[in-house]
Amino acid sequence: MRVALRYPDAGSLLELDNLDDLLAESRAIRDAGFGSVITYSPKVFIPLTKACRDVCHYCTFAKPVRSGQKVYLEPEEVLEIARKGEAAGCSEALFTLGEKPELRYKAAREALDKLGFESTVSYLAHVAGLVRDQTNLLPHLNPGTLTAEEFNRLKPFAASMGMMLETASDRLSARGGPHFGSPDKSPAVRLQTLDAAGEAGVAFTTGLLVGIGETRRERIDAILKIRESHERYGHVQEVIIQNFLPKPDTKMRAYPPADPFEHQWTIAAARLLLPGDISLQAPPNLAAGTGAELLEAGINDWGGVSPVTIDHVNPEAPWPSLEKLADITASCGKTLATRLTIYPGFLKNAEKWLDPKMRPGVLRASDSEGLAFEGRWTPGGLEKPPVIRSNGAVDPRIRQVLDLEPGTELDEQQIVALFSARGKSFHAVCAHADSLRQKVNKERVHYVVTRNINYTNVCTYGCRFCAFSKGKKHESLRGPAYDLDMKEFSRRVAEAWDRGATEICLQGGIHPGYTGETYLNLVRIAKEAAPEIHIHAFSPLEIWQGAQSIGLTLADFLSQLQAAGLSSLPGTAAEILDDEIRSIIAPDKIMTDQWFDVMEAAHGLGLKSTSTIMYGHVETPVNWARHLMRLRRHQQRFNGFTEFVPLPFVALEAPMYLRGQSRRGPSWREAVLMHAVARIVLYGAIDHIQTSWVKMGPEGAAVCLRSGADDMGGTLMNESITRAAGAVHGQEFAPWQMEELIRSVGRDPVQRSTVYGPVTSERRQRAMQAAPLDPMVNTPFSGKRLRQTQQA
Repeated sequence: MRVALRYPDAGSLLELDNLDDLLAESRAIRDAGFGSVITYSPKVFIPLTKACRDVCHYCTFAKPVRSGQKVYLEPEEVLEIARKGEAAGCSEALFTLGEKPELRYKAAREALDKLGFESTVSYLAHVAGLVRDQTNLLPHLNPGTLTAEEFNRLKPFAASMGMMLETASDRLSARGGPHFGSPDKSPAVRLQTLDAAGEAGVAFTTGLLVGIGETRRERIDAILKIRESHERYGHVQEVIIQNFLPKPDTKMRAYPPADPFEHQWTIAAARLLLPGDISLQAPPNLAAGTGAELLEAGINDWGGVSPVTIDHVNPEAPWPSLEKLADITASCGKTLATRLTIYPGFLKNAEKWLDPKMRPGVLRASDSEGLAFEGRWTPGGLEKPPVIRSNGAVDPRIRQVLDLEPGTELDEQQIVALFSARGKSFHAVCAHADSLRQKVNKERVHYVVTRNINYTNVCTYGCRFCAFSKGKKHESLRGPAYDLDMKEFSRRVAEAWDRGATEICLQGGIHPGYTGETYLNLVRIAKEAAPEIHIHAFSPLEIWQGAQSIGLTLADFLSQLQAAGLSSLPGTAAEILDDEIRSIIAPDKIMTDQWFDVMEAAHGLGLKSTSTIMYGHVETPVNWARHLMRLRRHQQRFNGFTEFVPLPFVALEAPMYLRGQSRRGPSWREAVLMHAVARIVLYGAIDHIQTSWVKMGPEGAAVCLRSGADDMGGTLMNESITRAAGAVHGQEFAPWQMEELIRSVGRDPVQRSTVYGPVTSERRQRAMQAAPLDPMVNTPFSGKRLRQTQQA
């Protein structure tokens, strides 16, 4: 990223005559920092009060208080506006209000007293808290000049705050100037507020008003003062470069609007003078042209755009439709994306910039990059997936990766770039992944007839993402604790074989009484019940715990399991194979190296396994990239992974989501991209990419089959873990349903064995004619059940 110009160089901007060159440099800096994405915040305006103690000579927002006129919106009025915004898909509630009207108007003081508040700031805190707690919107507050103490009072109720500096020129506050008679527009007072926001650790928005009589030099001075404050506190997330438009019924109604070229010049000057990670925005509804000229000047953000309310500050200027805004953005080769009111860079350091009471709402509203979670689809639910428009142009960084020779080993930065794909870039990545899928698997789509048997949900671990296990930390989660009676376990294995299964998948909680002998007995009992069935069993965590419990090495324990009848391993308990994340979501679980130690031991014995990722909680695309790179390197050494299975995080009943400590799972875009990017990264190493119909839903699985996936996984017969987390799918997806869905996307269904071998016609025919399942009995947990399992 380009280093901002220092103060001694700023004056040279005044002498630049070639605007085109200046704009080109501004765009280059913008593109280096923000790529091809242009953001906006879908917001709803809440004009809490239009009373103000200042009298700016261009403003129509502030109104004098008239006798009998309501001064403040009532709490229910605030919530009504907020709920309309929520229903329309907004993520931001922008509170606009005049500067401390109680200091000027008796009626404002009386209104506050009637509402039960001592000041406008205290009332703002109350109603912003209502919006925070009773809607999914994130409050952004614009209360004007504040002290650090007032910022701290408001911080629990806001994801971000703002105040336009407008100008650093004292001259404009003199008699005859636009700010005469407005004490809060004194540059010194506003700069004190800017610093106070930094002291309070507030993610802050500020900016300039161009064309109210200031000079270029004064604009540069204002930009530099913003920069100096940011260098002290690091709190300025965006700077608005707003152009003045004269309004009727104001003293400046005959004043000319800001010169469009001066507006562009100021945007470019700000881009060159400010640090490269500060966002620049200009309101699209005030654009002198189509708005494309603002993108040409170097903005990377359109600001807040409301599908519900007018721009109360500029009511004469209607918002462009989101479709039009997307088209304008695309005309400049960029892709429009929604963001939150707090920017991604600040969300990464949430402990500093967000009060603990704000963090849950912000996390739930965000995607993996810290932008807004788009659409209502979540894994395991019934919501219809959103349509991702093919707008904009393919990001050059992404095109560069897609043009590499297939199978080229990608680095972390290249993989992260693929995960950032939106609009046309998203469709390009998915299409490229699908072409690679076709090279490896032709038109075949695989599935396996299997039964999941979760023999216990009792677990000593307190993984923060898990809604399945029952233990002291998870007693409140759905369902009682159980530990299967071995007769019931054996019955389920035999029933699976009778219904045409070629595989049983065995996994459970880490029961406090289970040892390696328990797992050996489970395999033996399964083999007695169905001697020819493939036993796909035990996560690497169970293998690790089992080996330790009886004092064996991993290789020796796996050898004993193999001799007893174990056929392959599920590559679960992986979550994110990056200790930075594992230490957050499962600090007492095996770490990344230990997970790979189990896989190395298993693959060294000839035992195959799947590989998985569980994504969409607290991690970012950087962690996804590290996970995929580590899997590829292991596969190149041992060739033991049969497939890669993306498992989107189902959040609804997960402990860390219920506590406000995680996102709500991956967005639809992220979930599809995980399949596509995995195909690209793992091409030439792992041939099969599986989509989870349990988590993606049948409709979502069909899209993934067009985006790099070639496998539908298992029919399951029963599934407990995902349903415990709140998913509605998972009981059984019969073979005929599998084949019907596969044919609906123009592919050829292939029933496979666990390790991608053929199945006999007898197995296939029996699976197609399977009788209904008998009722299951989950034996309540007791010590007697445990002793029976160990002694069987």
